[in-house]
Amino acid sequence: MKICVYGAGAVGGHIAGRLAAGRTQVSLIARGEQLAAIQQHGLRVETRDGELISRPVATDRPGDLEPQDIVIVAVKAPALPAIAEHIGSLLHRDSLVVFVNNGIPWWYFHAHGGPLDGTHLRRLDPERALWDGIGPHRAVGAVAYTACTVVEPGVIRAANPRNRLIVGRPDGRPDTRLDALASLLNPTGLEATVTPRIRDAVWAKLLMNLIGGSLAVLTASAMKDVLDKPAVTGTAKAMASEGAAIARALGCDPGDPEEGLSKLATSGHLQSIAQDLRAGRPMEIDAMLRVPLDLADMVQVPTPNLELVIELATQRARAAGQYHDTSR
Repeated sequence: MKICVYGAGAVGGHIAGRLAAGRTQVSLIARGEQLAAIQQHGLRVETRDGELISRPVATDRPGDLEPQDIVIVAVKAPALPAIAEHIGSLLHRDSLVVFVNNGIPWWYFHAHGGPLDGTHLRRLDPERALWDGIGPHRAVGAVAYTACTVVEPGVIRAANPRNRLIVGRPDGRPDTRLDALASLLNPTGLEATVTPRIRDAVWAKLLMNLIGGSLAVLTASAMKDVLDKPAVTGTAKAMASEGAAIARALGCDPGDPEEGLSKLATSGHLQSIAQDLRAGRPMEIDAMLRVPLDLADMVQVPTPNLELVIELATQRARAAGQYHDTSR
């Protein structure tokens, strides 16, 4: 099976490094210093269990590669529409595209059922480049729990003692190709699970991103240094309750918000959206923060605490010049 990982940042590089270390035929789309370092020195992934060193095929020209059976896209949501055409160049008729993203994915309402089935989320795909160019029927959702950081070009550190990847088709159907992908990843130390209810997994992580992401943008701090304050904890609990209500109104089970909050409160990892703010990179404000509020409006769930904190975080991103308002 030919697998290409599109995006060599923290998450994509981690996944590519796991696959390559397991001797899977994997290629990597990278750019800039990261590409140069991987081509010259290879890819190094530092884990709790030791280093994984590999030399995957790396290029910044997707069209130079053969069509792939699976393309794993680990690019931040704001960049996805611009690379849709390049992703398309990697596909054959039966290719799958696994989108490893934070927040609400662009394909969310494909095969959703009910009155919102097929709803196009314009904030995430304004010109329908993803919906029409790749097609939601090819899309596979993926939720990663890895807490990775690029510590220098070509070197990625995975901080979690346990690293997980949950994948599933929007229509919930089983797929032997996803089972094969999981069987390649599991022996490498990245626990991969295939689920028929990928939206549940999206919401379980999103609840924590709604809280951790927005508060990290406002405080520039890891959650262990924020959620130890009673006043903040009270607001965080209210935010989690509102987020869970949105998920349930959409027919999803987001899990126990209290359990998620307790884990978040011990995290020393700075949320990725705050890392982007610090580094001057585009931020996933829409996918992680604003689109969930759009969905709340669709299903008429009140979210006063989420709205306040998210508006403040959005303004912080605007003031830094790292977010420009989009329309629904």
